[in-house]
Amino acid sequence: MRILAIEDDILLGRAVRDQVIADGHSADWVMRLSDAGAAIRAGVFDLVLLDLMLPDGRGLDFLRARRVAGDVTPVIVLTARDQITDRIAALDAGADDYLVKPFDLAELSARIRAVGRRYSGNPNPLVTIGDLDVDLGGRSVHRAGRPVALTAREWSLFEAFVQRPNQLLSKAQLEERLYSFDAEVESNTIEVYVARLRKKLGAEVVETVRGMGYRLGTPGGGA
Repeated sequence: MRILAIEDDILLGRAVRDQVIADGHSADWVMRLSDAGAAIRAGVFDLVLLDLMLPDGRGLDFLRARRVAGDVTPVIVLTARDQITDRIAALDAGADDYLVKPFDLAELSARIRAVGRRYSGNPNPLVTIGDLDVDLGGRSVHRAGRPVALTAREWSLFEAFVQRPNQLLSKAQLEERLYSFDAEVESNTIEVYVARLRKKLGAEVVETVRGMGYRLGTPGGGA
């Protein structure tokens, strides 16, 4: 997933960003709501991590405005405000989850996985695709019973297909998944990583729709 973290505490923001990247996602981190708005207008995010008190405004007002505008991107609120009334207000404003500071980064990772599964329409983290057994929660894949090692970038692309099994994904949409990783996204990056996935997981794992994009195939069982 590509995740946007909106957090003005430098130490926490850096820790959250690093945790998200270590989990195999791509991450953008901003410290102001104005920068968050600009990031959302410029890119496509799968999840937003939102602090409630920012230097230039209230996170709840930002969230309400996004929902009124029709933005359905899932949002996890990260805040030190721990009153029941605060939780209710955030959920009523459109938040999908609420995590009180200080929190364990491992719990944040679990919350991100859970929200991601709900929005992908697949609450079960264990998925079988042809001869592949995929654990979305554990971020692992076995082919014909044998584990397959995927890099963070390879997993990020593969996860995009698994979460949208019947959806055609354009090259631009797939490139969005790779932003914020250390290496630059080149013009042929998607082709390179699709080729790597096919080599590791089977030639049919990704189907090319010429001139339009890619979609999930069925390795070991025909495309």
